[in-house]
Amino acid sequence: MLAAVGALAAALLAASRWTSGHVHAGVTLQTAARFLHVASLVVGLGAVLAVDWLAVLWLTGRRPLAGVLDTACALQTPIWAGLGGLTVTGLFLRPDLGSPLTLVKLGLVLAVTLNGLYAHRLGQLLERYRGEGEVPRRLFARSAAAATVSQAGWWGASFIGFLNSQS
Repeated sequence: MLAAVGALAAALLAASRWTSGHVHAGVTLQTAARFLHVASLVVGLGAVLAVDWLAVLWLTGRRPLAGVLDTACALQTPIWAGLGGLTVTGLFLRPDLGSPLTLVKLGLVLAVTLNGLYAHRLGQLLERYRGEGEVPRRLFARSAAAATVSQAGWWGASFIGFLNSQS
């Protein structure tokens, strides 16, 4: 099931990449899209930061697992809404699809998307350890890796977006 959802997500991102090369937005639509793009970044990255910060606190033994799981569950909607908003508004921002930097950004967006699906699955596996019991080291390490990929992907794509907006 996770592989099928991941393949669908990859196909949707590929379709949005293709579409962005064929959309010719006027100045007004581009301005609105730029504002909504930034708003989507605030919503998505803000929610991801909250979840990942609590995950770091759990990984370092400062917060219980239940708090991370509850927060992750509560913030699923803003995370995915932010990512979806970034994808849709990006269609109207005239991305330079010939730029290697833009292609890296798109790769990071795909990585963040697939990692988000993976993190959701990890959350389901971690539910068994909500009340008691020590989380197996392997699952603990996979959680740390997912949080790292999440932060690297979101911040990397944000930084490249900033660089691209300067040219």
